[in-house]
Amino acid sequence: MADNDLKPINDGDITPPPASTEFTPAEPLKDAGVDFDPASGGSKTEQAKQTVKDYSSKYGAQATDKIRTLADTGKERAVGGLDQLSQMINDAAGQVDEKLGAQYGEYARSAAGAVSSFSEQIKGKDVEELLDEAREFVRKSPGVAVGVAAALGFAVARIVQSGIDGNKA
Repeated sequence: MADNDLKPINDGDITPPPASTEFTPAEPLKDAGVDFDPASGGSKTEQAKQTVKDYSSKYGAQATDKIRTLADTGKERAVGGLDQLSQMINDAAGQVDEKLGAQYGEYARSAAGAVSSFSEQIKGKDVEELLDEAREFVRKSPGVAVGVAAALGFAVARIVQSGIDGNKA
């Protein structure tokens, strides 16, 4: 009989060969297509996190600088507006003297002096100091702060509304 002739199956053909007790571990994964260099400071995820942190701190600093510039500009405009208001009240005091009497003109001059004094106080402080004082004021008297905010909101709404109505005419 030739080797490639069909043979009947017997018990020796079904039994597997005895198992080996030797263990061969798998190859390490460090060279399995993953770029990992322990000396580089971490994985790609860590590098991406660091890049995001760097950009966020950079843009955060730029935003802070821009906000400070805008706040300084706003402070200067507010001081200019207060100075103009003080001047208007002072100028109107003469007319109040003529129409209502010297006593009421003096009230107007006193109000102009208070506005001017407030303007000088704002000029002498930087924006951080002003914000700290505003925070402290809100902590001490939140009701008054809400009332002032509501009054200012109402005034701004009226000014904006009058500007819109003036554009329609």
